[in-house]
Amino acid sequence: MRSPGRHLNRRLEVWRPTTAPDGYGGQETVFVQRPGTVRAKVDQPSNADRMLAAQAGSKHDHTVFLLPRADVHRGDELRGIDALGQGQVLRVLAVVQPSTPVFSKASCQLIQKEGA
Repeated sequence: MRSPGRHLNRRLEVWRPTTAPDGYGGQETVFVQRPGTVRAKVDQPSNADRMLAAQAGSKHDHTVFLLPRADVHRGDELRGIDALGQGQVLRVLAVVQPSTPVFSKASCQLIQKEGA
């Protein structure tokens, strides 16, 4: 079987939620960048994916394909750094791997900045 690597045309930073002291005796959640980048292909979900997401009440609007060993988890943010997706932020809703681990598939929600 061919490697999917040639189709992964994007470089994304992985940002993971972490708790940190808020300075007032409590904690807040902040996103911390993980080392390196992951290669990815970002697609609109298929009609079947959209229908399943709608039935489940999910906000899935993008599908991200990654290499199977990519360190990406539910709750992470994938941030575009290349010309194709610079400034784009995708929140990971779920990560699944097919029975033959050729790639991982992350269901994501595009997070748009105010005024964008």
